[in-house]
Amino acid sequence: MKVFWAIPAIVCAFVSLASADEIQVSRFATDGLTGWETKSFKGRTDYSLVKEDSRTVVKAASHDSASGMIRKISFQPSKYRYLRWSWKIADTIKNGDEKLKSGDDYAARIYVVFTGGYFWQMKAINYIWANKLAKGNSVPSVYAADSKMVAVESGNGKAGQWLTEERDLFADYRLMFGSDPPEVEAIAIMTDTDNTDGVAEAWYGDIILSTVSK
Repeated sequence: MKVFWAIPAIVCAFVSLASADEIQVSRFATDGLTGWETKSFKGRTDYSLVKEDSRTVVKAASHDSASGMIRKISFQPSKYRYLRWSWKIADTIKNGDEKLKSGDDYAARIYVVFTGGYFWQMKAINYIWANKLAKGNSVPSVYAADSKMVAVESGNGKAGQWLTEERDLFADYRLMFGSDPPEVEAIAIMTDTDNTDGVAEAWYGDIILSTVSK
């Protein structure tokens, strides 16, 4: 069961403001993986810094493993509501299926954890590169009803290409859970293949929060 909200309820934001309108969640070129912590569920996905097109990104390689990199950060999604990132995958997961526990693996995902007072009250949104779920659709996690899976991309049609994404956290939370979102307390990246006994490679660019949409 891959649930990132099993983290301390009291967290500190180690992320500095890039400007009045942005929070730079990651600066892989200058800060590397400083401030990011490993959370392992089974084995260890390898996360390493590499150069891609003259920029520094994180490469993830999973071989029948499930671990992620998590960054504790506190912010109000009513203000910093736009989440932006770039990513690339080699392929989606063979036998991956968003509706089955046996297929609950993803080549790439961005995980946003919202505070809930107690860990069992926490909610999360997974922005996934889906295996079978159509782009734009969402389903509850097969492991936790309060964790929603949102298909930002789907299938292999754009595998091997760098894609830039933007999501409205405030609007997505209201759509998924029917209320305004509480404070966010962590953001994570994760590439996992433990349920399908498979392999996957993905690349993650910098992650930014903004008060305005691009």
